[in-house]
Amino acid sequence: MRDVLVIGGNRYFGKRLITRLLAAGDRVTVLNRGSSAPPAGTVHLVADRNDGNSLEKALGSRTFDVVVDQVLYTPRQAEIARRVFAGRTGRYVMTSTVEVYEYENTASGDLVREDAVDPHTVAVDLELPWEDPEFLDAHYGEGKRQAEAVLAADPAFPYVAVRVAHVLGGADDFTGRVDHYVSRIRSGEPIAVPAVNHPATYIHVEEIADFLVWAAGADFTGPVNAASHGRLSTEELCQAVAAHLPGGRTVFRSVEVGEVSPFSFTRSYGMDNSRATKLGFTFGEARDWLPRAVAETLGKVN
Repeated sequence: MRDVLVIGGNRYFGKRLITRLLAAGDRVTVLNRGSSAPPAGTVHLVADRNDGNSLEKALGSRTFDVVVDQVLYTPRQAEIARRVFAGRTGRYVMTSTVEVYEYENTASGDLVREDAVDPHTVAVDLELPWEDPEFLDAHYGEGKRQAEAVLAADPAFPYVAVRVAHVLGGADDFTGRVDHYVSRIRSGEPIAVPAVNHPATYIHVEEIADFLVWAAGADFTGPVNAASHGRLSTEELCQAVAAHLPGGRTVFRSVEVGEVSPFSFTRSYGMDNSRATKLGFTFGEARDWLPRAVAETLGKVN
């Protein structure tokens, strides 16, 4: 039986992660700000993870086999976490993002590997206004890049950065991205896409929960890409949505400049999953689970 701490994780694939850990017989502690109660069967700790003193006070003398950090967004948060959890855990798994590759995978269209962004070479700037929500939202990928870099800076800190592809599926998808397509297809309103619209890699909400459980129990360190096999285009996503909207019309409008629809990309946005595959994780095929994922989000699953 392991002692596992999950920081955040009260919604979407985070709550699925906790359910899986409990089912596996792990002792699960959930730490958050106290705005929502964690699932039954867990220990609940309340702290502000942006405040090292608050974090240490809540943890007391507790140690963990694994920490899974679902809400690590900035290098400042990472600096606090690395200091507070040094010597407290045998493994520290942070959920990172495909957005760390925002400067890399732009030319050939090849799937991008983990070594395209080496955390040891990423510059860290703790003086940027990371507490400003607007700044953080506009620099989401950069915040994750620098957070990874802070964790990687200590060779003795046993960190893993799970770079998560775009997530689809689940009736509890709170992002509104699929709903964007539903409203436009239902009304026949044009869907804005780049003039050259690239496909991307995705992962199902249940699959990323499985992946995090697997990563928590493995022994590798460093960055790892988490993406299902195959890339999906905006057209394929719209086809899956339109299958549930009789009479709807899918109309695309190409734009050279300006805001485009979610899941449409001006550059190649695919991750190579071969490292995780070689380490032993078995991914599904995105085209196989896409119809089910859309049906779940639209509430069409029987």
